Amino acid sequence: SITFSKWLGAGKGGPTPQEAIQRLRDTEEMLSKKQEFLEKKIEQELTAAKKHGTKNKRAALQALKRKKRYEKQLAQIDGTLSTIEFQREALENANTNTEVLKNMGYAAKAMKAAHDNMDIDKVDELMQDIADQQELAEEISTAISKPVGFGEEFDEDELMAELEELEQEELDKNLLEISGPETVPLPNVPSIALPSKPAKKKEEEDDDMKELENWAGSM
Repeated sequence: SITFSKWLGAGKGGPTPQEAIQRLRDTEEMLSKKQEFLEKKIEQELTAAKKHGTKNKRAALQALKRKKRYEKQLAQIDGTLSTIEFQREALENANTNTEVLKNMGYAAKAMKAAHDNMDIDKVDELMQDIADQQELAEEISTAISKPVGFGEEFDEDELMAELEELEQEELDKNLLEISGPETVPLPNVPSIALPSKPAKKKEEEDDDMKELENWAGSM
């Protein structure tokens, strides 16, 4: 198969793609200048033909002939420029492809070198070891976080009942402190009726009634 470098003529003694591209660009520049020269000459001959058209037909015809020759040369240069431009673009594309392939090959070699010391079985084994170590680390963390009873076991329900009892005692104590001495029970009241001020007042009222009756009888 023909390689890009051979197709581009980069063999022994051949020009490099960059050199060939530069030469084509130089040729394009030269032909462009030639175009400008011919366009000016055509314009000059056209002006001369118009000038001698009525006065000197022979000179006018010679000017038109030269104009035709310049136009023919200009057409040839236009075609040549198109061909050179196409060739240069193709060469530039080929050179770009060559550089791309060269860099891709370089990268492929680097990747191969990086993978030379790797084995898929070893990679799988390594990933399994990592997973095992992670699982072991989780088990250790779980074991460390568990409270250690050192062999002592207690009834959780019994402990909760005792805790509730202590909480109730503390609550009762707090309520007693808040209510103060007003909640202290008073001694029992005797069941025997004691003399009271209303009884004494009733006696005074009876005496007043008797005095009133005596006064009414004396009238």
